[in-house]
Amino acid sequence: MSLAITDASLLLGRELDYIERGYIEIENDRIKSAAAGSYKGAGKKLDAKGFLVIPGFINAHTHIADSIGKDIATGHRLDARVHPVFGAKKTILERSSPDYLKAFIKNSAVSMMKKGTVAFSDFREGGPAGLRLLREALADLPIKYVALGRTNYYYSNSPKEDEDGKLPAEALQEAKEVLELADGLGISGANENTDAALEQYRQLAATRKLLAIHAAESKETVEFSKARSGKSEVDRIMEHMKPDFVVHMTNATDSEISLIAKSGTGIVVCPRANGVLGAGIPRVAQMLRQGCLVAAGTDNVMLNSPDILRELDYVWKVSRAAEGGMIEARELLKMATINAATILRLNSGCIEQGRAADLIFVDKRHADLYPMHDPYAAVVHRLSQSSIKAIMIDGRIVEAIN
Repeated sequence: MSLAITDASLLLGRELDYIERGYIEIENDRIKSAAAGSYKGAGKKLDAKGFLVIPGFINAHTHIADSIGKDIATGHRLDARVHPVFGAKKTILERSSPDYLKAFIKNSAVSMMKKGTVAFSDFREGGPAGLRLLREALADLPIKYVALGRTNYYYSNSPKEDEDGKLPAEALQEAKEVLELADGLGISGANENTDAALEQYRQLAATRKLLAIHAAESKETVEFSKARSGKSEVDRIMEHMKPDFVVHMTNATDSEISLIAKSGTGIVVCPRANGVLGAGIPRVAQMLRQGCLVAAGTDNVMLNSPDILRELDYVWKVSRAAEGGMIEARELLKMATINAATILRLNSGCIEQGRAADLIFVDKRHADLYPMHDPYAAVVHRLSQSSIKAIMIDGRIVEAIN
């Protein structure tokens, strides 16, 4: 299929440069060319005058199956709600039928598409069965996803239980089976694993698969790590695991942020979920100043709606209140597009030659947006589901998203 989107305003390239009038030429599912000016080629054209066409959003961290437990245990803190061993979510997931879980996974994926999300990354519990459930739930939807699985094994990190601290044979085998189905491993946290286990996960994923883990999410997890091991979660993770990215870093120190920046490890922040749990506010401005590659996620659907638009709006405003300086709106948009694509190894996230044609069509004359003096600010804190008129995934318009 060949198609030219013409006469549109664009956010072009990896820096999301604003173009008042330009075109995007699509061949099959890829962007063949994109530039300012008039389109001179032949073939099918889509007149997009009056629209701002931007890269589709990428939600870089979810726990989508937890959408069956929306707002359960509201008011409780992190461990009581989502701890993988004794939290409320564990009970909910264990007692819910697979068919119900699949239905709510699908509902949440549709909700994300309606708000401009073309791809997401999920930390999928439940071993191989959990990954199959995710795949079955999304089989007839066009949304893309990065599935990061894990074993059902959690270690107390007590040297009295096992001198070498390595994964038992059954957990090691399950991790191998997970990696056959998944795009990588999404580990709960350092506190649920020994140093030896973290190293084993690194060896299993090697360079072919993504490796990710939660880190420094709450003061409680930070204090627990120091009390049990004498080191912070981040220090242990970077010494023994060396993941592709870490999630949260809500309570990370300056030195830990610097360590992540120097290593080239990505960070996915989920500020609204942190706020719901009373865990604090991630210092996103500081992360960006130190050169970290930062993306945004909405985290657990039990805690938080999977709405990346709300996430960007929240972090833009709360970061200014917490850190003083304002993050540029363009940098926030990069967190939900090209930065997320880079961290997750997706061929998406920007409008340039060779990238997947994953796009959002924004009505510039919508009452919430018009007049649009600053396109970046408009998207970050004024864009809504009703002003998104269509999304495109792999060069095909997704029907009936509104």
